[in-house]
Amino acid sequence: MEAEAADAPPGGVESALSCFSFNQDCTSLATGTKAGYKLFSLSSVEQLDQVHGSNEIPDVYIVERLFSSSLVVVVSHTKPRQMNVYHFKKGTEICNYSYSSNILSIRLNRQRLLVCLEESIYIHNIKDMKLLKTLLDIPANPTGLCALSINHSNSYLAYPGSLTSGEIVLYDGNSLKTVCTIAAHEGTLAAITFNASGSKLASASEKGTVIRVFSVPDGQKLYEFRRGMKRYVTISSLVFSMDSQFLCASSNTETVHIFKLEQVTNRIQKLPRLLVASSSGHLYMYNLDPQDGGECVLIKTHSSLLGSGTTEENKENDLRPSLPQSYAATVARPSASSASTVPGYSEDGGALRGEVIPEHEFATGPVCLDDENEFPPIILCRGNQKGKTKQS
Repeated sequence: MEAEAADAPPGGVESALSCFSFNQDCTSLATGTKAGYKLFSLSSVEQLDQVHGSNEIPDVYIVERLFSSSLVVVVSHTKPRQMNVYHFKKGTEICNYSYSSNILSIRLNRQRLLVCLEESIYIHNIKDMKLLKTLLDIPANPTGLCALSINHSNSYLAYPGSLTSGEIVLYDGNSLKTVCTIAAHEGTLAAITFNASGSKLASASEKGTVIRVFSVPDGQKLYEFRRGMKRYVTISSLVFSMDSQFLCASSNTETVHIFKLEQVTNRIQKLPRLLVASSSGHLYMYNLDPQDGGECVLIKTHSSLLGSGTTEENKENDLRPSLPQSYAATVARPSASSASTVPGYSEDGGALRGEVIPEHEFATGPVCLDDENEFPPIILCRGNQKGKTKQS
């Protein structure tokens, strides 16, 4: 499981991380800074290896990697309306798109790529990057709060459905139709996430005191957890373990909470591990007792997210032998989301009301995600993006 902690130094210190995200199966961590972006492997507890780094695009505030493939999506403050999709191992740009307003968040799985603006969501087919659908007139969503299930068989999308309450719109990214609306909370939403199979959806409101879990696609409430009643907090991320037995919540406090959803069976278990990334450039690794719970045990701290790819610090940590790892899926950025009325949809991919993407270039050939010999890494089937090839 992974979480993020928002402890960036005050005053916009340039060395601090501007963004960080775990990939869908938590095998790597992506970071963005004023200088560019980096990708780190999470295959080892003791060492944090840099997989890739680029300084071609400065001031990165969104960077997302597709599983362990070579496909990475980057957005920069220098061009906040433009999404760039790269094959980083080949040093080529697959395509880029420009939108009518600033990009707030991006989500992707093997079927779909979502681009969330404040009042619209664009749904692309990831295999050729073509635009399939534009959800228009969605409730005001200034932080780009949305979630996409990583299971390619469903590709469910969730986003706020109201400005004044914690309503969630559940949308099928494959059939491109609304599934249902879930009345999740009285207050506006702060965090939403799917489990790995796309069968559960967790949510928290801006109050941060109650976390609820719903079944997908029918939207029935399955669990309700109390994070605390003494004070309101801002939930910065929610994440399920890959086996859906645990749900983790991080906030603007010093505590990360882990809740047990399912009864752990007596079969052989991998030891659950919690990863916490902070915008000051630290990655903390903890072991979790799946039976008795209690405080997690810190086993490693990496302080190299802003420096070179490997970690030399904390050798004084008396690390026990490496244990089987069970990381969980997806991280959400710190958010206090807003929303407004029932959304409307454009059936022509965004041609209504001037919502056509003003500038874009398509990939010249489909991205081969289905071929096991090609994934990972992803390659372009028919050459490079015309006029957009770059070497890094």
